[in-house]
Amino acid sequence: MSDRQARGVDRQIQEAEARGEFKNLPGAGKPLPGIGQPLREDWWLHQQATRENIGLDALPPALKLAREVEELDATLDALKDEAAVRDAVEALNVRIRKALIGPIEGPPLRFGLRDVDAEVRAWRERRA
Repeated sequence: MSDRQARGVDRQIQEAEARGEFKNLPGAGKPLPGIGQPLREDWWLHQQATRENIGLDALPPALKLAREVEELDATLDALKDEAAVRDAVEALNVRIRKALIGPIEGPPLRFGLRDVDAEVRAWRERRA
């Protein structure tokens, strides 16, 4: 952008500000969402999904699976007994195995199968 163009943009901004076009904007005076939190690898996708009110069903299968792995602790913590935890982890492993073997829509997986016994131990520790 040339200096002349930059001055023109600055002038337009100043005029709009003088007309009050920047007053009462949504989020004015509020902290930026997510400030101080580490960015996840797919932060842009989460922002777009939130902005456009897109549910988990609209995500490509690889990203849905990544979300399941990311939220596994919370999912398991909602279960009442060890058998249900084992079943949930084994069902997740079936979906992960299928994704690892065959082509799956979305980015490549950056995780592998979950250790059922380790997940059960962690579940027990979180319940204690």
